[in-house]
Amino acid sequence: MGVVMASEQLVGEARERRTRTMDVRERAVIAAFAAGYVAVALAIALLIPSERDPSAWLVGGLVVGHALISRVRFEFAGGYVVPEQLVLVPLMLLGPLNLVPLLIALSGTLALIPDLARGSWSRDRWLNPLSEHWCYVAPVLILAALAPGEPTLDEWPAYVLALAAQLGADFASAALRNKLLDEVPLREFAIGFVGASRVELILSPTAFVATLVAVEQPIVLILVFAPLVWMLDNFSKERWARHAGALELNRAYRGTVMLLSDVLEHDDEYTADHSRSVVDLVNAVADELDIDADARQELEFAAMLHDVGKISIPKEILHKPAALTKPEFEIIKGHTIEGQFMLDRVGGLLGRVGDVVRSCHERWDGKGYPDGLVGEDIPLAARIVFVCDAYNAMTTDRPYRNAMAIDAAVEELINNAGTQFDPTIVAALVSVIEQGAAPVTTSDGVRAVLANRPTPERAGTAR
Repeated sequence: MGVVMASEQLVGEARERRTRTMDVRERAVIAAFAAGYVAVALAIALLIPSERDPSAWLVGGLVVGHALISRVRFEFAGGYVVPEQLVLVPLMLLGPLNLVPLLIALSGTLALIPDLARGSWSRDRWLNPLSEHWCYVAPVLILAALAPGEPTLDEWPAYVLALAAQLGADFASAALRNKLLDEVPLREFAIGFVGASRVELILSPTAFVATLVAVEQPIVLILVFAPLVWMLDNFSKERWARHAGALELNRAYRGTVMLLSDVLEHDDEYTADHSRSVVDLVNAVADELDIDADARQELEFAAMLHDVGKISIPKEILHKPAALTKPEFEIIKGHTIEGQFMLDRVGGLLGRVGDVVRSCHERWDGKGYPDGLVGEDIPLAARIVFVCDAYNAMTTDRPYRNAMAIDAAVEELINNAGTQFDPTIVAALVSVIEQGAAPVTTSDGVRAVLANRPTPERAGTAR
């Protein structure tokens, strides 16, 4: 269950993944990418002549600089971006062009040694840098064909083309690796790639201007880039610390949720089982509605804790094997306010979840409780939980009645869409049920029923 923003959750998963040994499939894909890259880099070194003769000190310094700057990692989503253009551009324009792919492979491997030594990366992941450097092959080939000599401003079209080729090759190779391993949807992958590519686009002009000056005065590279890299390194460490703090808070929230869940289970096993079932339904509906990852954090919590306030309800009322009297139902209705009060005392994310828990029995037509909210004034998460809560309540045995058949429960949902329930949420849940629980009707039929069928006053919902 997620309790932090989606990006922070992905950062945490990525950190954990790097410490794990690769499975057979991942090892095969990474090894194939790495072997292919080394073969191409060797071919370029042997077949493409170099028109430059830089000093060994300059080449060595650029390799070490690239290794150092490769450790300045700005984590985002499931990966990270480094400001390597600051060294990569000088290496490509001043270094021995035919050796650049091999030198980058060397520096990338050197950069990983501290992580392998302290165990923050699994040792079998030493091939990762080699597998990720395909994007440098295309710009080397373009420069070898169009601008193989010392850099000059007159050759700027070739440099722009080389940068475009780098980004294009980076996208192609990363997309292929994603398809083979991670299977992140292409649109989501592309959005993340564009965000990361902004770093290359921003830093490349600065690196190019410094490189032009460094043709005569190589020391300029150190004078310009050393303070800039130092500043970026501090920023990346601060970002790392913020993510670490958020992940630690995540563990604290998760512990609180599990504690409340355990208390609820000890106090009322049915309510705990019901809440877990509602979580499963809510996640399926969220998939159907394409709810964004950030919004799901509070949604999942609300599904798990929507009945936590029932801890305060007398057991003789909660388990009464008959219809409740009006005074008893008024007591039951207080569980949403009590749940909000409990979560408000925790505060933070759970305080926001408490607002959703308070509204989980509000009706679309405004006749719910405790605040009589109407339509979209009800939080979306509460509307989703309300529908899933009602369906699960109808299809499980309760102390005061037996479970309804699935098709009968779906009929109740449809009949009450537009009065008790948000019609969009009902349509999404019915679609989920069609796909996994029972073939009750077609999706077109559901939409037609939602549009035309009269609605009775109230479906059977959880107390």
